[in-house]
Amino acid sequence: MDPEAFLDVANQVIKLKMFPFFDIAHSLLAALAVREDLGANAQAFSRKHPLACWLSTMLVIFAGGMVANGLLGEPILAPLKNTGQLFVGSAVWYIVFYTPFDIGYKIGKFLPVKIVASAMKEIYRAKKVYDGVGHAAKLYPNAWIIMIIIGTLKGNGAGFTKLIERLIRGAWTPTAMEFMQPTFYTKASLLASIIFVLDKKTDWISAPHALVYFGIVIFLVYFKLSSILLGIHDPFLPLENLCCAIFFGGIWDSLAKILGRGQVKDGDSKDVKKNN
Repeated sequence: MDPEAFLDVANQVIKLKMFPFFDIAHSLLAALAVREDLGANAQAFSRKHPLACWLSTMLVIFAGGMVANGLLGEPILAPLKNTGQLFVGSAVWYIVFYTPFDIGYKIGKFLPVKIVASAMKEIYRAKKVYDGVGHAAKLYPNAWIIMIIIGTLKGNGAGFTKLIERLIRGAWTPTAMEFMQPTFYTKASLLASIIFVLDKKTDWISAPHALVYFGIVIFLVYFKLSSILLGIHDPFLPLENLCCAIFFGGIWDSLAKILGRGQVKDGDSKDVKKNN
């Protein structure tokens, strides 16, 4: 592709409006995630506890903005002030849980629909991360770590509110902490936040801003579709294992175990000689 045409495409992507189509895709995947988390009891739960079902779904949809606002000292409920987004989220929630014969849920789970919605959701995620970094940069211009944290939370806030979201539905799962087992979406949002901060605050990245943004979008969409079609759920895992082995004691722990076994074997052989 011609470089100028590629740059033009990148400029068009960065100018995309998220409402309403990308919000619909985001809300659809959020509602599907809540329903799948409920398991086989999802339909019965939605009939018996519609308010809890709606609240937990809205928390998943607006989690990034609510958590980020809480950390920045802004109104936590501010993301709900957009009536249009709230209406879209509520409408999608109703379609997924309450349409006759479960048609809404079946359409949402239909593979072509899920692929399109997932690709749109990753474009939406890139936009949220970018907006989060930009907003934090205005409040704390020199605090890189705050920009990265807010960008990461904007990108995958639902992962950090899973404990509360399940608690609303009456399920207490204290081990469901994103800090203990971060998902690919949190790691990808973290990486995207770091790149956006470097692009905004340093001269280390010489590429045009639109190309950097477009590259993040391609990265997120590619690996999301890879997880759906190829089963590649976390491409960061091999690198994480290598880093843990080198920098976080993995090699030394293995070496200690090997030496410990050798000492045990030597001690056992000496005891055998003494007994003989």
